[in-house]
Amino acid sequence: MQSITNPWRDKGLPAEAELADGTVSQYPEMAETFLVRSLDKRPTPLLDLPELATACGIGALHVKDERGRMGLGSFKALGAAYAIAKRAGQKLKDGSASSYETALEGTTFVCASAGNHGLSLAAGAPAVGAKAVVFVAETVPEAFVVRLQLRGAKVIRAGATYEDSMREAEKQALENGWIQIPDSTWPGMTEAGRDVMEGYLIMGLEIADQITAPPTHVFLQAGVGGLAAACAVSARLTWGSNVQIVVVEPDDAPALKASVEAGRPVVAPGSVSIMGRLDCKEPSHLALKYLAREADAFVTISDDEAAATTEWLTRNGLASTPSGAAGLSALHYAKGPLAAALNLNAQSRVLCYLSEGPEDG
Repeated sequence: MQSITNPWRDKGLPAEAELADGTVSQYPEMAETFLVRSLDKRPTPLLDLPELATACGIGALHVKDERGRMGLGSFKALGAAYAIAKRAGQKLKDGSASSYETALEGTTFVCASAGNHGLSLAAGAPAVGAKAVVFVAETVPEAFVVRLQLRGAKVIRAGATYEDSMREAEKQALENGWIQIPDSTWPGMTEAGRDVMEGYLIMGLEIADQITAPPTHVFLQAGVGGLAAACAVSARLTWGSNVQIVVVEPDDAPALKASVEAGRPVVAPGSVSIMGRLDCKEPSHLALKYLAREADAFVTISDDEAAATTEWLTRNGLASTPSGAAGLSALHYAKGPLAAALNLNAQSRVLCYLSEGPEDG
């Protein structure tokens, strides 16, 4: 594990960082309507895990369990589907559609995905009469491809990496008149990714009602950074400036950590990580903007640490993946000087996210 203290805390990256413009609403505009119409409107559970807390040398551990979210197996059920639902809601509001179920008939939504974002797109599009096309890299497990196809999405394999599939999704969206819903943001592409992040804020609203005492620490796994940024914003709104926010990335894809160190968005190349949903070499600009201001530390973990933690959690009845359990991996391996640097001790109350279920779930 490696860790850095965020030098931009409270002030954010400098103006010359050339981040994409945009802001994320503090409250999801379509949250209530979206959840009422969703496959499963119930909040996901917040688990209290005292035995695992003891094993990690802390006072309390709460885990937001997103493995059952809307029957899609991941927090990302709140993202693309919410962004699509928001567009349908706008059509109803301006009178250009007469029903939610047909509001976006004739529209095709497209994204690149390592699995879960695509599942949300695949579920959200037909709910409003639209179609879904999902581009995946060659490294994406076939189990995810099958799950996407069972939801009715057209799946196209493109390139060796997530970034390759993103470029192909953007290219074909332009050629075919499709609407791109990425889970990232960059100059010229902020609105859709902003709406995806806005959907993730629903988790924070639920936690605020579920948790019994404010956490001292929040560990947040990150790929491009959408989940981490939304959850960091929620944590600050709910518990203020004292909660310590720790962002966790793979050693092989430290896009946010490298960008914070550089003071601007950078590409952080590396080998392919087993943390496939976090194996993103470029940060989302809006996510980086918020995390540079709100996060206290950035930590990277190895594939071996992620795999061992996943096995440990499975033995304790919390089956997930190295990606879904990455925040817990950092907590699990934060010992000695690193624990001291993160202010972790026997009195700490930690919030983590189990962001997805097993790949064959």
